[in-house]
Amino acid sequence: MNDVIKAMIERRSIRKFKSDMIPKADIDEIIKAGLYAASGKNQQAVITIAVTNKELRDKLSDANRKIGGWAEGFDPFYNAPVVLIVLADKNWPTGIYDGSLVMGNMMLAAYTLGIGSCWIHRAKQEFETDEYKKLLADLGINGDYEGIGHCVIGYPDCELPEPPARKDGRVFYID
Repeated sequence: MNDVIKAMIERRSIRKFKSDMIPKADIDEIIKAGLYAASGKNQQAVITIAVTNKELRDKLSDANRKIGGWAEGFDPFYNAPVVLIVLADKNWPTGIYDGSLVMGNMMLAAYTLGIGSCWIHRAKQEFETDEYKKLLADLGINGDYEGIGHCVIGYPDCELPEPPARKDGRVFYID
């Protein structure tokens, strides 16, 4: 089987991570895979913010927890030490789709490097707040961006989950 297709079939969302930091070279390689995702009219209107700072990572996790309605102490990032925040230009009509492709590419790249990943939602709500709009401004990011997702990455602290059976009736041919 082709290695790319094999990775697509085998990759699973990880929900329990070791706290060990990932080498920057691996983070950069994962981000690079995201930068090469297809985008509408090749506009490349998606940005990624790599968060390796534990204080900011924990602050993001807590904001995400509150939005999700979980109890104090729950970590919706599952102890992952790195958060790759994907945002798309709100003024580009395919931004959400383009950002989704970036997320998919990064999760596959992480898997091929032996690194676990999970797509965590609620970036949209976070980056609608003044606090996180200010973070973008402080980073020198101009424009109007919508949060697509958090690609949390780290070394799995669990066995790779078994894939659930694929549902029937989802493919149709017109010959």
